[in-house]
Amino acid sequence: MAGNDLGSLLGGLLGGSGQQGAAGGGNILGSLLGALMAGGGKGAADGSNPLGGLMDMLTKSGLTDQAQSWVGNGENKPVTGEQVAQALPDETLQKVAQDAGVSPQQAADEIAQVLPQAVDKLTPQGQVPSGSLEDLIKQQKL
Repeated sequence: MAGNDLGSLLGGLLGGSGQQGAAGGGNILGSLLGALMAGGGKGAADGSNPLGGLMDMLTKSGLTDQAQSWVGNGENKPVTGEQVAQALPDETLQKVAQDAGVSPQQAADEIAQVLPQAVDKLTPQGQVPSGSLEDLIKQQKL
């Protein structure tokens, strides 16, 4: 699935109908997850479900509490762009920034803003589901 298609789906998931911020956030997340699906970096997810791999990266980077709060029920704990930048492989963040036409720091900041809500919506059962990311998004009835 192309990153732009994934971005459109994620933008819709984030309430992107007419909201430029949500649609832009969906595009940057689409680019991130697309890069992870392509094997961009250490610990990349298996090709079909990069969400699990992304959660592993965050957990290994010391963001376990935040990541678990997004998956579980209850309040989503915030994460900073700096924390996101430290959690992601440099080459992945560079690719996402290049795709989005922004600096790596801007890309990390945008990811930090939309990631908690996106993970929360993609994990309605309180756990990271199996299956392809495309299937997970489509299950949200967009």
